[in-house]
Amino acid sequence: MSRNLQDYRQSYEKSELLESTISDNPFELFEQWFNETEAEGGSGEVNAMTMATIGLDGFPKSRVVLLKSYNADGFIFYTNFNSEKGKAIDANPLVCLSFFWPSTERQVIIKGLVQKVDTKTATKYYHSRPRGSQLGAWASPQSDEISSREVLENNLAEVEQKYEGQEVPKPEHWGGYIVQPVSMEFWQGRENRLHDRIAYEKEDAKWTSKRLAP
Repeated sequence: MSRNLQDYRQSYEKSELLESTISDNPFELFEQWFNETEAEGGSGEVNAMTMATIGLDGFPKSRVVLLKSYNADGFIFYTNFNSEKGKAIDANPLVCLSFFWPSTERQVIIKGLVQKVDTKTATKYYHSRPRGSQLGAWASPQSDEISSREVLENNLAEVEQKYEGQEVPKPEHWGGYIVQPVSMEFWQGRENRLHDRIAYEKEDAKWTSKRLAP
């Protein structure tokens, strides 16, 4: 099987990223870009991010997860602690997040340290989810091998019956993580592949920035 993709080309011309117009705080620039991409309306789930971890087998692995909140401390997402990424985080809490927003021709790449969020925060978010998603957290042994789709459907039927007419408790094995960034890189597509790249780095609780060649 072979296919030539050399003619897949796009010229990036929508915006620019200049030191004279950006904040010294990368979180402020992230929020600006997030809001602009959301308002533009062409990037689907704007909060979708690729998260890369180093697995227990030594290989890096990336997958798309959903950002559920962010603040001055970092970026928060939720998952099953017993999943493959949960085990990878336990073994090595250094991760990389990547946002790709083609509608605004932008990327944001974040390297950081992961910590669990407190149980109160995780429980509050868990109960804000649709009931089906709450039940799904009980029904799926995430990342484990299963023999068929029916295993999931049977598990779901069991937990539906178990918690019928009552609140679904948050599983102990499910909760949130916060990625506390040590670096944040902003990439803006430009003409002739001479893209703008501004990288922020945190040292001694202060952010500094520099321009990188594309």
